[in-house]
Amino acid sequence: MHVETEWNRDPRLCNGDGGYLLVSWEVRKMTKIQVYNTMTQKKEEFIPREPGKVSIYVCGVTPYSDTHLGHARPVVVWDVIKRFFRMLGYETFHVTNFTDVDDKIIARSAEEGVPALEISKRYIAEYLASMDALGVERADVYPKVSEHMPEIIGLVEKLVEKGNAYVANGDVFFHVASFPDYGKLSKQRLEELREGTRFEVDPAKKDAVDFALWKEAKPEEPAWESPWGDGRPGWHIECSAMSLKYLGEAFDFHGGGDELIFPHHENEIAQSEAATGSELARYWVHHGMVNLKDTKMSKSIGNVISLRELTKRYPQELLRFYLLSAHYRSALEYYEGKLEEVGKGWTRLNDSFRHLKIDMERAEEKELTDFDKKTLENLVQFEEEFISALADDFNTARAFGVLFEVVREVNGYKHQGGRTRQVLQKAFDIFQKFAGDVLGVLQTEQAQDSGLVEALMELLLELRQELRKQKNFALADQIRDQLAGLGVTIEDTPEGPRWKV
Repeated sequence: MHVETEWNRDPRLCNGDGGYLLVSWEVRKMTKIQVYNTMTQKKEEFIPREPGKVSIYVCGVTPYSDTHLGHARPVVVWDVIKRFFRMLGYETFHVTNFTDVDDKIIARSAEEGVPALEISKRYIAEYLASMDALGVERADVYPKVSEHMPEIIGLVEKLVEKGNAYVANGDVFFHVASFPDYGKLSKQRLEELREGTRFEVDPAKKDAVDFALWKEAKPEEPAWESPWGDGRPGWHIECSAMSLKYLGEAFDFHGGGDELIFPHHENEIAQSEAATGSELARYWVHHGMVNLKDTKMSKSIGNVISLRELTKRYPQELLRFYLLSAHYRSALEYYEGKLEEVGKGWTRLNDSFRHLKIDMERAEEKELTDFDKKTLENLVQFEEEFISALADDFNTARAFGVLFEVVREVNGYKHQGGRTRQVLQKAFDIFQKFAGDVLGVLQTEQAQDSGLVEALMELLLELRQELRKQKNFALADQIRDQLAGLGVTIEDTPEGPRWKV
């Protein structure tokens, strides 16, 4: 796919006879982005509702347990999508919710004897800290269910008034039959859904497929006042109420995992569009799951990989590289040793960037040879191909492939004696702009130094522990004392030795 590019003449690349080489100077907002839309099940050209702006709603987490690797995937994917749009000159506005009123939180609250909102507050803080550790830019708004009861109740009232919902014994249900387009996202038919109902149907429902907008309060559970009595929201209504408040009746992107297509997103569409009469989202973007040994990673199953532990063991840039290594719509596999495997490619990319920086600083600006010009032309082509990869449904896997082509091009150029600063500068700029600014997988020198210190300290602590096991306390104490002289304190705890500066 060709990307429309604005060309200019870069004075750094004067060929010596008054002419200039053409280089990519600025990618226009006219770049045609193709997005796979779950609604239509095909790729469509992205056309923003408001020129120059991109509005995004992504379903967030239910904060009742530790943040895991599966949570990180959509956050990193949308982080790159936003960076890409901003590189093209768009403004972005991103909303992700926290479902802090939920059965699982209430169950954890009962187990621990701690208020439900205290449980959710704890895990929201842990979630945000884990995402910060991945170098992710935070969403513009993180609305919580508990803080938006007036909006939720108001939306439910509107649906009741319009005849799309009904009250039954303190509960409020959405009447699915009142929304003729129900099933348009998941491509399911009402008759098939009714036939497939295998659970006991609430006798208060008019139809087995109707779903709860408001639930009557149960003893010892959090509850809020409403026109139908004390209670709390159903799961689906929260996203409709909060997206309506922060993004209006319609917006560009609605994101989430592919397991949310039905029933969550299908129900969201029904209640939102029944209330407003407007199309909720123009593009429905769903990511694949992170699987552990072919099984979906899930807190309810208990087979999760703690993100907090992973960020302690691996650089954030490597974790991002792994999470972006497959197309977002594909499932991503994780197993012991997976990060070491993908780390080989990540290390190669970063090593190439470091060597390139050193060579560029040593190189001289001089008249370009035909060999230099040919390499520059190839680099410009790779620049277009990178933009084209991300413009084709945000294909990060293909974008990485282009970056490794740049590595091969530069290595071949240097192997043949190429050392012209203009050429190396161009390659450096491509790495920094695309691998660094857009994908976020380039490790800074400060992070490299910090990682080396961490590794060396772990080795020293292991050596000291081994000496203590051998009852060589004198040498173990000598290591501790010499580190103390460098301003490093060793603390021996029941969980093992710890160090701090």
